Amino acid sequence: MADTHGAFKLAFREQIEFFRRKINLPSERYDDIKRGAHDRGFIVAGATKAGLLDDLRAAVDRANADGGTLADFRKDFRALVAKHGWTGWTGEGTKAGEAWRTKVIWQTNLRTSHAAGRYAQLTDPETKKALPYWRYVHNDAALSPRPEHKHWGDARLTLPVDHPFWKTGYPPNGWGCGCYVVGEPAPPDGALTEPPPGWDEPDPETGRLPGIDQGWDYAPGANATTPLLDLVGQKLINVEAPIGAAMWESLGEAVAAEQRLALAEMADRVTSTLRAQGEAVLIGGVPPDVVTRLQALGHPMQSADIWLRDEELLHALREAKRERAAALPVEVWRDLPRLLRQGEAYFDAADPALVYVIDGVLKTGKVAIRVDYHSKLRDATSGKRKQRVANFIRTGGLLRDGDMSEKRYVKLGGGGGT
Repeated sequence: MADTHGAFKLAFREQIEFFRRKINLPSERYDDIKRGAHDRGFIVAGATKAGLLDDLRAAVDRANADGGTLADFRKDFRALVAKHGWTGWTGEGTKAGEAWRTKVIWQTNLRTSHAAGRYAQLTDPETKKALPYWRYVHNDAALSPRPEHKHWGDARLTLPVDHPFWKTGYPPNGWGCGCYVVGEPAPPDGALTEPPPGWDEPDPETGRLPGIDQGWDYAPGANATTPLLDLVGQKLINVEAPIGAAMWESLGEAVAAEQRLALAEMADRVTSTLRAQGEAVLIGGVPPDVVTRLQALGHPMQSADIWLRDEELLHALREAKRERAAALPVEVWRDLPRLLRQGEAYFDAADPALVYVIDGVLKTGKVAIRVDYHSKLRDATSGKRKQRVANFIRTGGLLRDGDMSEKRYVKLGGGGGT
C-alpha cells in the first residue's frame, strides 16, 4: 500500500504520471478550461502557440519530476519568453508581476499534480479498504489562512472517502492553498465527522462554495480518466469560436479514439433498433480557417464544435432514402470525424449552413451542418437535458453531379473535426 500520510515530499510516480498524461491546450483566459478538465489539459493562460506550450510544459515537468525550485522555474520562464517573443501575458512588465505569475504557474501545477497523485493512491481499492476515511489537514505555514480551511483542519474534519464533500472540497481549494488530506482507518477521537452546515450552498452572488475559490470546486485527479468528449460536453473545455477552433486542433488524435467508439455505439444502436433516443455524439470541431472565412462572410460562429444527434442519423439512414440509393452508408457515418477532417467545406448562402464534401469508400457524399443551432443535449453528469448552442449535422447523402457548382455554395477551405 502506498504512503498516504506524507504531505509535500519529492515527486512520486502517480504525481509524475498524472502530469505527463495531460494534453497541451491553447487558451486566452485561465477559465478556458474549468474544474475537472484541468486533469486532462495543461494550459497557461494567454499561451496559444504549440511551441510555447511545449516549452512551458517542459519547464513545469522539470520542476515537478526533478524537484526544481521556483527560482529554477523563473530562470526557465524568462528564457522561453524571450525565445518565443511572448508578449501580452498577465504580469508582464514589472518584477512584481513576473514574480507573481511565475509563482502561480509553478505552485498551481505542482500542488494540483501532487493532490492528483495522492488521489490515485487513496482511491486504490486496497487503500480504500484499509483507510476508508479522509482527514482534512490545514497548511499551518500559510501566512493568511482562509478561515474555513483552518477550521476544517483544526477540527480534524474526517469523512468517508465517498462523502459528497470531497467532490468539491478535496484540496487544494484555491490559489496558493497548500492543504491536503490523509487516509484514516477511522475518525480520530474528537474529530468533526460532518461538514459544517451550508458547505454545499453556493453564494447567491458569486456562485462560490464556502472556503473554495472560483473554479476550484473539484477534486484534482478525479477526472484523470474522464473522456475528453465528456468534458467538452459538460462545457468544461471552451469550444466557443474562435479559441475553440484552436482548442479542437490541439485535442487532435487524443480525442479521435473516443469519437470513433461513441459514434460506433450510436450507429449500431440506431441501425439495429431504427429508433432515436434523444442522444448526441460530439464528433469534432470546425477548424480555424473555416471559422475565419465564415466571419468574413458575416456569419461569426458562437461555437466550433460539431454534434450528430441520433434522430438525424436515423433520418439519414431511413429506408426511403436507401431505396433511392441516395443515402450515405452506415460505414461513412461511423468514420465521419476522419472524413470531415479530410473534406472540403462550403457555405450554403441560400440556406445558411456548412456543407462538407467528403470522399466515401466508393462514392462522394455531402453533409450539411446547422450553424449555431439551439438544441437540448443530455448532460453527462446530471443526466438532465440542457440547452446548448452548437453546430449540428442536419442531413447527409450522396453527391450528385453539379451539386456544388451552384452559385449558392461558397468554398471555405479544409475539413472539420479534430
